[in-house]
This record gives sequence, structure tokens and C-alpha cells, in this order.
Amino acid sequence: MRFFLLLGAFVVAAPRSQAQQPARIVQISRVSSPPHLDQFLDHRHTEGGPRHRSIETGEGGLGVLVTDLRQREPGDGTPVSEETTVYLSYDDENLYAVFVCRDEPAKIRASIARREEIDADDAVAIYLDAFHDREHAYVFMANPRGVQLDGIRTEGQDDDLSYDVVWHSEGRLTEDGYVVRLAIPFRSLRFPRAPVQTWGVAVGRIIRRNNEESYWPHLTKRVKGFVPQFAVLQGLERISPGRNIQLNPYSTLARARFLDEDAPAFVTEGDARVGLDAKVVLRDALTLDATVNPDFSQVETDDPQVTLNERFEVFFPEKRPFFIENAGYFQTPVNLFFSRRIVDPGAGLRLTGKAGRWALGAIAINDREPGRVPAPDPLAGSRAGAGALRVQHELGQESTIGFLVTDRELEGSFNRMYSLDGRLRFGKNWALVGQVIRSENRELDASALVAGFGALAELQRDGRHVDYAGRYLEFSPDFAAPLGFVKRTGYRQTKHEWQYKWRPKGSPVVAYGPTLSILYNWDPAGAILDREIGAQFKAELVGQSEIKLERTEAFELFEEVGFRPYETKATLATEWLKWLGLDASYTWGTAVNHDPADGLTPFLGRAAETEVKVTLRPTSRLRMDQAYIVSRLNTTAGVRVLSERLLRAKVNYQFNRFVSLRAIVDYEAETGDTTLADVEDDKQWRADVLLTYLPNPGTAVYVGYTDSYRNLGLVGSPPEVARRRSPDTSIGRQVFVKLSYLLRF
Repeated sequence: MRFFLLLGAFVVAAPRSQAQQPARIVQISRVSSPPHLDQFLDHRHTEGGPRHRSIETGEGGLGVLVTDLRQREPGDGTPVSEETTVYLSYDDENLYAVFVCRDEPAKIRASIARREEIDADDAVAIYLDAFHDREHAYVFMANPRGVQLDGIRTEGQDDDLSYDVVWHSEGRLTEDGYVVRLAIPFRSLRFPRAPVQTWGVAVGRIIRRNNEESYWPHLTKRVKGFVPQFAVLQGLERISPGRNIQLNPYSTLARARFLDEDAPAFVTEGDARVGLDAKVVLRDALTLDATVNPDFSQVETDDPQVTLNERFEVFFPEKRPFFIENAGYFQTPVNLFFSRRIVDPGAGLRLTGKAGRWALGAIAINDREPGRVPAPDPLAGSRAGAGALRVQHELGQESTIGFLVTDRELEGSFNRMYSLDGRLRFGKNWALVGQVIRSENRELDASALVAGFGALAELQRDGRHVDYAGRYLEFSPDFAAPLGFVKRTGYRQTKHEWQYKWRPKGSPVVAYGPTLSILYNWDPAGAILDREIGAQFKAELVGQSEIKLERTEAFELFEEVGFRPYETKATLATEWLKWLGLDASYTWGTAVNHDPADGLTPFLGRAAETEVKVTLRPTSRLRMDQAYIVSRLNTTAGVRVLSERLLRAKVNYQFNRFVSLRAIVDYEAETGDTTLADVEDDKQWRADVLLTYLPNPGTAVYVGYTDSYRNLGLVGSPPEVARRRSPDTSIGRQVFVKLSYLLRF
């Protein structure tokens, strides 16, 4: 504990880093009329010669010109491989960025895709640090056809791609490359209330076939931090988001037939739901969201993952709109607010935003799921209340201190969590992260309060050649986090990982090198629980390709028995061809049977897992994704213990940027020897068809049909649910229509 108190004092006292070089300055131009895409298609924008070549003083009707983009990957500081020019300007309502990109047309990767599904395409982007805090930045990205992706980048966190706002983009392929125009409304941004604005800015271009990311200004990997290296954007005067109120009503109509295993019988039900999301921007920077009977349905199923014989809970990401928006405001090093724990919300409020160096996130919502039990269960009709409050203060470049409290209450029971965390950036490459947590838990019909403790400390180094991460993590046996995602408690852990990369120049090998890792887990008394030592060698090639070989040796204490499993894994991934993506891996070794049959103790067996993912893009509008996963465990003599097979076939056809038709077929089969493992012969498959019209976030029409089949059936009188040989019984069939419309005032 003394270590974390010292860490907190150190973070508070830490000065701003002096490692950064003085930022470039760009004076943006106000234009009397918006730039149009046609102005850049016939080279009229090049008329006027040298007066467009100064980024500090550029003037003219097309805005200020940026030309000197430099690579971040694969070459650090090397000029962008294909000529790129960017024009920046603004008027009373929008900020504009026009990218003129030279390239060979046959090599450009540009699909007509659903919004934000451009991960395999070439792209351009503008980053805006609207508070100029060198910590957070909006990112607006588009592929050569204008398909959008937006998000928020925060130093020390994963990119938050849940940020979805209304902005405008258009792109067109040309004889010598492509042109993209971005128009970002000020009403879609949050920034300080001031007559003259000073922001951070960076523009970038991604060329997939070269593994290339290039930016202006030069954002080097030799220095830790991305946003702190931005240029300074000056010249924004007399701008404001203005009155910013949004109403987003929605309606869902559904008809379903499903197997009720408790009845047991087939039941047909209809559902008609109307709800409303509302958003108000307060003082240009804070956003208040309210929801009544919210739209929490998700129109896409979870990606397949192996769940059979897993020792701990498997993580599935959140996909529901209300929760994923601004999720980064509630993020801490240990995941203490995992919104999928709130199963069936009814109404809620959320406040998020920034005020100076302070960031705030607050949410209060209820959950109807605990009350969906029949009387006389005492919980029938009850609702759980859940809430979280997050406050974070910025102390300097990438240095912060924050506090989080969460609470879940149900019929006198509660779980409360209190967390203090800090992040300190020091030197050019290093960062230190710390977190201390206290949980307070009272169960139903229990008067005793049980308190638990958690702590984390992590040292990170990021560089061009050497990366390092060292972590210490501890949870007491009484620690409980019902609103978080904490896989296990009652242990202490240390983990260290070292990575070195060689980066040859002028070679199809972009980078190669080893990674070494070591992990130890102890119980509170100091006895070893788990140990894992791993080595990896990876080679990255042009064409978004990589080859990887890994070896892991471990010790695992399970049910008071010690085991020494090991595994070897080989991986090949490539997008060398723009119409084909492949990601394949094969893992072999040994693993523990965590679910032995009654009367047996856990034992070590021979394990193997094959995973193949293939993406085909035969045309710019058609995308086909196939995933196949097979996991099996045998005895050392070769007798099958258990196996799991997962198959997903997904086809998406994009009629234009806004209209798409998607079909998914999922198949899952779990089988095994019931004399060796606690497993059932469970087989199921699901078909899912969805027609989507999505002109902008908030306005959408979905028409869908799903049907699930399983190897179950009704037999006898009175009927009972019995296992069948084949998955030929429809246990859940639904047709639905969902409509939403965004109103902005």
C-alpha cells in the first residue's frame, strides 16, 4: 500500500515532460464557400503555384496546404511513398480536409462497405485534439470511396471506436489516384468555449499493401505518445457547436416462436417496443444523455470463441449502442465497469465530457433481469440499480490521476467499488500505471459486510525497437466485482514481457524479432498457483503479412493437483492480395481437463486447436468471411475426451454506402466421452439475414430474420425436452423490423 501512496504523490508532483520537440504550427484558413470535390479532380487546385506551399501562412480559397507527410510505419521519418497533399479550411459550420492522393489505380484498396468496416482498405484521416490537452483526439477516417470510420484516441488506452457522430465524407477514384473530402460539423465536436481556439492536429494516410502509415507532422515511434506530437492548429475564430439537442426515437416490431424448456412447450410471442434516446450538449463540452425504454438490441451476433473446457470466463465485447458510446470515459486499467453485466435495462442517464483538465463520466441505469423470475420468488418483479462515476484529472503529457466508484443494489444487497488510479509519463519512452481498489459486498439476506482489496502496478516502455511491459496484480479472496470483468480473485500475479524488433530497410521483411514473457501467480500465503514461460518469434512482411511461431511452458495448480502443460503455436496471416485475407493458426501440446466426469480427478491430455479465417472480396461491393475453429482434447493414449467445432459463414453485399444485405450462418458442436468429461452432445446452428439502411449514426432501418436449430425435441405426454441426434428442431425463430431517426436541433 505504501508503494501506491508514493506513486500517487509522485504522479501529483510530476512536471510536464520535456522530451517533446517544439510543435509545428499551422494557421488554418477561413473560406467564404466550402471546397467541393470537383475542384480537385481536374487539377485546378494546383493553379497558383508556390503560394500554396507554405503550411504556416498558406492562404486562398481552397485553404492551407499540407504536403510533407512522413512515415511512422514501416520507415520512421521516411517520406510518404506516394505523393499526398491535404487542404485544410473552415467556415462558420464545418472544418474541411481535402486529401489529394496519387497512386496507381490498380493497386488502390477501396471497397464499398458498411460504415467503419474499412480495416482492409487504404484510408486518409484527420486527428483533432480539440481541448489541446495532448491526451485525447477525435479521429475522422475515410477510405478512397468516402466510407467513414470515427473514434476517439486516448493516450494509454485502446482506441474508442464507439464514438459515432454525424459528419460528411465523399471520395472518388481518379486516373492517377483518388480524392477524399471530409466535412466535420463543429456541432459534432466538443471544445472549450472561447472566441479563439487553439487545437492539436495531425493528418494521415494509410497504404495497406506497404504496411504504411504516414502523418503530418511526423509522429515518430522513437518517442512514447501519439497525440502529444501533434501540430498546433491556430486561426479558428468565432466558432461554436451552437444549440445542440438531439432526439433519437426508435421502434421495434418483432414476432418470435421459441422452445420454452421450463414449460416445456413451443411458445409464440409478439413484441412492439417504442423508446427514446435524448442528448443535450452543455456548455459546448459536456453531454447529457437520457434514455427511456432504450434500444438495447444488437443486430449482430457475437464472433465465435472456444468456450468448452475453459478454466475462466470468456470475454465477449459490448455491442449495444447506449453502452458503447463514450465507453472510454469509464475505462480504468482493471476493467471494473463491464456493461454486459446489465442485462435488461429499462431507463438511464449518462453525463460525459470535459471541463479544462477534468474528464467526467457518470451513469445511472436499472436492470429488469433479476425480476424476471416467477412468484413466489422474492425477487419477482424487482429491479437492480447500477451506477458508475468516473473523474480524471490531467497532470501533464500522458500523466493523469483518476477515481472511479461503481454501485449495484438489489433488494437490500449491494456491491460497491472504489478505485484510485494514476498514470505517469516520464522520459521519452516510459510510463508507469498504478491502481488501488476496494470492494464492499453484502449478499441477499446477509447482514455482514465483506470487504476486498485489489491493486495493480505496471511499467511500460514503447519504442522503435524495444518494448517492455512489467505488471504486478493482486486481488484478495474477498474481492468481488459483479459490475466488472475480473476472471479470478484470491491471487497475486507478476508478468513481464520483452520485445525486440529489427527493421531492415529496402526489404520485403518490414520487421522481425523475438518476444519473451514470464508469468507467475501465487495464492495469498505465497504458494505457487500458475507459472507460464513463453517465447515467440514474429516476422512482419509487406502486404499486411506475418509469420509467427510461439512456445509456452507452464505449471498449473488445479483442484490441489499440479500439472505441467505446454503448447506450440504456428500462425500465418496475410492480405497480400487485396481480394483475399487469410489468418490461420495451429496449436498443439497438452492441456488440463477442467471438467472431468463424476468420480474422476482432473488429468492432463493431448490438446490441439485449428483456427482458419478467410476473407474474400471478389468485387468492391461483396465481402465473404469464413471462420472455422476446431478444438479437441484427447487422453495421452489418443482416446477422445472432448471437442468443439465452430463454423461461421458471413456474406455482406453493399448496394451503396448506406444499403446492405448481410447473411450469417453459425454452427457449433460440442461432443465428448461422458465417461471422461462432463460434456453433453450439443449441436446447434443459426441462420441470420439482415437488410440495413444506415445513412448516418442514429438514423437506420433494419429488417431481419433469424432461426436457430438445436438437437433438442419434445417427447412423451406430458412432453419433456429430450436430446436428439441431429440439430433439426427450430428452437428460436424471429422476424423483426427496427427503425430509428435522428433529430438535431
